[in-house]
Amino acid sequence: MKRELERLRDLIRYHEHKYYVESEPEISDREFDRLMEQLKAREAQHPELVTPDSPTQRIFDGTLEGFKQVSHKVAMLSLDNSYNFTELAAFDERVRRSLGIDTDDIEYVAELKIDGVGIALLYENGVLVRGATRGNGTVGDDITPNVRTIMSIPLKLQGDDGLMPPSLEVRGEAFIGLKEFERINREREEAGQPVFANPRNSTAGALRTLDVMEVARRRLDVFIYTLSHAEGLAVETHSESLKLMGRFGLKVNLTTRVCRGLSQVKNYCDEWQEKRHSLDYATDGVVVKVNRLDYQQRLGQTSKHPRWAIAYKFPAEQATTKVLSIDVQVGRTGAVTPVATFEPVQLSGTTVKRASLHNFDEVRRKDVRVGDTVLLEKAGEIIPQVVNVIKSERTGEEMPFEAPTECPVCGSSLVKPEGEVVTRCVNSACPAVLKESIAHFASRAGFEIDGMGPALIDMLVDRGLAKNYADLFKLKKENLVELPRMAEKSADNLLAAIEKSKKVRFDRLIYALGIRHVGAFAARALAQRFGTMDELLSGKSASATGLLTSEQTALSEIDGIGEIVAASIVQYFSVPGNVDVIEELFDAGVEIIYPEKKAASASPFSGKRFVLTGTLNSMNREEAKERIESLGGQITSSVTEKTDCVIVGDKPGSKLDKARKLGVDVLSEDAFLEIIKADIG
Repeated sequence: MKRELERLRDLIRYHEHKYYVESEPEISDREFDRLMEQLKAREAQHPELVTPDSPTQRIFDGTLEGFKQVSHKVAMLSLDNSYNFTELAAFDERVRRSLGIDTDDIEYVAELKIDGVGIALLYENGVLVRGATRGNGTVGDDITPNVRTIMSIPLKLQGDDGLMPPSLEVRGEAFIGLKEFERINREREEAGQPVFANPRNSTAGALRTLDVMEVARRRLDVFIYTLSHAEGLAVETHSESLKLMGRFGLKVNLTTRVCRGLSQVKNYCDEWQEKRHSLDYATDGVVVKVNRLDYQQRLGQTSKHPRWAIAYKFPAEQATTKVLSIDVQVGRTGAVTPVATFEPVQLSGTTVKRASLHNFDEVRRKDVRVGDTVLLEKAGEIIPQVVNVIKSERTGEEMPFEAPTECPVCGSSLVKPEGEVVTRCVNSACPAVLKESIAHFASRAGFEIDGMGPALIDMLVDRGLAKNYADLFKLKKENLVELPRMAEKSADNLLAAIEKSKKVRFDRLIYALGIRHVGAFAARALAQRFGTMDELLSGKSASATGLLTSEQTALSEIDGIGEIVAASIVQYFSVPGNVDVIEELFDAGVEIIYPEKKAASASPFSGKRFVLTGTLNSMNREEAKERIESLGGQITSSVTEKTDCVIVGDKPGSKLDKARKLGVDVLSEDAFLEIIKADIG
């Protein structure tokens, strides 16, 4: 079985590398998911064979207590910057003078400067053991659980064991792709949260958060750019080290180029200043490095920067244009967003015609008027935004924007909830809200209805065929074939997809309901805590008073559900119409697949909060969590006065000390197993 498990892990690692590093997947997402499910099932049967580098152990489902500081093998220095070719030529002259080379043939490596956050990864015997931030260059924060969520970082390196160094430290740049950044900001804006200024801010915030699942939700990526330490390996050039890291399965940037002399470096910079807009990640310049490592050693470093490398920064791109109109859009949660339409202008390689002004307060703060000349730039090279108004260009004919008091789609009164910056339409029957809600409901993370695209949803709502998402399960072929471009075959395929989606996991259904602030993680937490829809509606598992009375406090105590999310859940289920639609789903044949959960009213675990610390020999943490939750207990990530018991395995951490300090009960692994056996027996 051990050999079979390792074979399955290697197969999954191979497909992870093909997908996340090479961008050349060989199997579908569903086939990959099936492989992961096989591995999880077999590891659950043989928990003693689970290894730290297993793909199932990549993401820690919980909250960290804090970051400890660690020392880098080699100091992580920052780069000196240059902003034009004159400064780049001065760097080249300093290099040649220091090395005593008169000819213009120094070999450099030019690589794109990714606008992300620097990290250091330490591998021992090919297994990832640590990820750290740059910190002050010598000491950084240990963020290992967070970097493990980055799918392009291998937990175990590839290659011949004979070539694999016992200790290997590499440097890289963690980043968020531009499409992912756009998705994150769109979701934050719709939820009434402030948007991130650029991908780098979002990346830095993710790596520093203690919520590991939040890091996973940001879907970070990485490029590895330096082999800083390799015990027992002799490498002569930087370009050779890049190839070696690629052979180990690390993701290196394939745009990197070896250049002979400054003229080829300049050609590379000119080329990528134009081509960078075709990339799905933000790059703000080019890093130029002396290729030969012995030259690097001879050149040395200052207290802050290496003398053998420099960053050439691309000029900032901005453009001016006129505001033609300011309109408002209504999103899934009813968020009403002002959007400016401009005279078309070229910016960062694309034509910009529109940009979100985020909220009415922002329009007033910047005093954006129809007819104004404004300065635009792209945040993170993808999101166009108004930097400021050029008021010296005003003629007096500009029209101030008047924030609407009624929804532009349904005419309902708009509401600005206390403490929020976003104004909302609270009419759940509003066609604009309904269209976005149905799209969310049918999305891949929800009911996953193939073929339910925006154009079809528009037609279904506009023609009155879908007044809520439950109506999707009442669609008939004779209604569908009357729609434009809907042939009989297409109608049959859609109805088959709808029928297939009727069996849905409980957490997916909760997510699909579109409760504000409830994403996939919160939906899983609710599904695990309540077990069934009846329990969720009545709140019997949360408090004696029930979900629809003073339930918010009970909800906020669930691991993964804070006060804001709890308030949103209470508000959603307090609306009779929302509960009615859920009943309609059941009437239409929707069947919920519930998590397996044993009734545990008499269990000693029932209603109690547990914390795990140390390594359990009999099972992994996920299995222990499932056992406790199946018996009515709740797992939390940190020890507080509300904790009922701490279960202790080998090499427990600071949680045990804190439990003793607070007087919290402590349970050994053997005692824990005895209670489980007694309860099952």
